[in-house]
Amino acid sequence: MTVTASPASSPVSRAAEILSRPVALNGLTVPNRIVMAPMTRMFSPGGVPGEDVRSYYARRAAAGVGLIVTEGTYVGHESAGQSDRVPRFHGEEQLAGWAKVAEDVHAAGGTIVPQLWHIGMVRNQGDAPYPDAPAVGPSGIRVDGTEGGGKAMTRQDLDDVIGAFAAAAADAERIGFDGVELHGAHGYLLDQFLWAGTNRRTDAYGGDAVARTRFAAEIVAAVREAVSPEFPVLFRYSQWKQEAYDARLAETPQELEAILAPLAAAGVDAFHASTRRYWLPEFEDSDLNLAGWTKKLTGKPTITVGSVGLDGDFIRAFAGQGAPLQGIDNLLDRLERDEFDLVAVGRALLQDPEWAAKVLGDRSEDLRPYDAAALKTLS
Repeated sequence: MTVTASPASSPVSRAAEILSRPVALNGLTVPNRIVMAPMTRMFSPGGVPGEDVRSYYARRAAAGVGLIVTEGTYVGHESAGQSDRVPRFHGEEQLAGWAKVAEDVHAAGGTIVPQLWHIGMVRNQGDAPYPDAPAVGPSGIRVDGTEGGGKAMTRQDLDDVIGAFAAAAADAERIGFDGVELHGAHGYLLDQFLWAGTNRRTDAYGGDAVARTRFAAEIVAAVREAVSPEFPVLFRYSQWKQEAYDARLAETPQELEAILAPLAAAGVDAFHASTRRYWLPEFEDSDLNLAGWTKKLTGKPTITVGSVGLDGDFIRAFAGQGAPLQGIDNLLDRLERDEFDLVAVGRALLQDPEWAAKVLGDRSEDLRPYDAAALKTLS
């Protein structure tokens, strides 16, 4: 009898072996280590995500993205946003649209969390969707240091915003999302409180690093109280701001720990540490990046982000100069030694919905270089 040998199975690539490992974020198991980074798209007229938005996210889940963090969505506070085309996470029609997004992502095999957002002093009075609402912030000061056009938040303002975040988180769980991410980065409202450059309050919400963290920690605690104990709460933060790329919340690991510890204690399950280039060390005398230091200091799972898969930073890419591809061996090395737990991919995944499938399938030669023209579509 002739015995036919079974064909040898294809070897699993190193990228697939490392990136395909599941990871737990509180009660959520993310099927792999690839995250879609939040990217504002402005394709939701009236703040309502439609069928094109549903397909946009579902395509990436179907191609192997383990966790999708949606574009920033405005919480239910009149000063939260500045565009009527950015989605909102409040209102019957808006939440019905988001429920369908979550349903489609789950059907495609992915998990999804909304990013909850308040822009604070970035807003100008007259901006949609509530043109009469003023910009608000810790001290009425913008990231560039200018005053005017806004106001320092009162105690009632603080309570209203805390309530808006908690209500949005409760709605997210109710309509089927897998967790929430709080946007505390890039010079928006929560970050305006964290950073001494914009927070000059003399009450309990200003002063040293711990006091400046109080508002964000109270939001985390209110969100934690509004959702089930196993429902993941993520917190995104950064050192840099949109108008101050050299700004820093912390110059040392000790200063960073003073900021992160109250947030972790309030109920953050994972931190999303936003950097412009993930491969750069955050502090002297260590190769750890910001996500690596965050994990070391808090013991919480972390997500790294910053020009993953691109040779160059996002400023050049958004200026239309393109961003050639780069390898991810350094990224895999860091994941393998548990410097951080997940990897968020932004522009590379915006350009190529199949990015995850190609990387996991060892088809890097098929990846598409980033072109800023991708911002104009929901491909």
